[in-house]
Amino acid sequence: MQPSTAVDYANHPLPDDLVGWALFIDIDGTLIDLAATPESIVIPPELPLQLMKLSQKVDGAMALVTGRSIAAVDAMFAPYLFTVAGLHGAEIRRENAKILRKGMEAAALDRPRMVLQKFASRWPGMVIEDKGLGLAVHYRQVPEAAIAATHAVDGLVKDLGYGWKRQDGKMVIEIGPAGTNKGMAVAHFMETAPYAGRKLLVMGDDLTDETMFRFANETGGRSVRVGDPPFESVAEFKLDSADTVRSWIATMVAQQ
Repeated sequence: MQPSTAVDYANHPLPDDLVGWALFIDIDGTLIDLAATPESIVIPPELPLQLMKLSQKVDGAMALVTGRSIAAVDAMFAPYLFTVAGLHGAEIRRENAKILRKGMEAAALDRPRMVLQKFASRWPGMVIEDKGLGLAVHYRQVPEAAIAATHAVDGLVKDLGYGWKRQDGKMVIEIGPAGTNKGMAVAHFMETAPYAGRKLLVMGDDLTDETMFRFANETGGRSVRVGDPPFESVAEFKLDSADTVRSWIATMVAQQ
């Protein structure tokens, strides 16, 4: 069965009434448009306040689930602080609470940092994103480097040993803590208030979002993929773009 592409809210993949919903939303490619580099993304000026109002509409049962660090998310949406699962679930912070981190040391990535920076210098346009507990190799501007980047990361993950993994995404490959993913992060949130007992809605656009799509599907929730990724997705529904998501948010927060 093909994902729904309806655009009227009566038959939309996204609800037209937020009562009883728990919302889990990816950022890059879902809330905001993708860009050539992580630093060149554009945050629509109205979006931070709209997200805060959206969270209030569901009594706080909203979380941003992202590959970015929580510190990066805070900078993006300042002055507002949201509930966030960062680094694909390796960091978790509930609203106004302490950040819980997977028990790995950022210092373990000191050598991989140097190796990847040297590697990237051979590929003009490649960007190494340092996430603290993770390193991301962005090759969107040099797609011909994909195989070489994969081999480089695989070698470093092997050297790091237990506790680290390779994570693939759209034109990016990462090193990060093992034993975490976005689906596990959503499951963690859904065990406690204000999420427990609510209808589950997850939205994402990348390979890293597939684990939360599966969790939503297995627990009677709703999974929504944004865009047309070059892979088979398990998401139940489809939306065309991040702009569609932002339009829905604007409609929801405008409701009385």
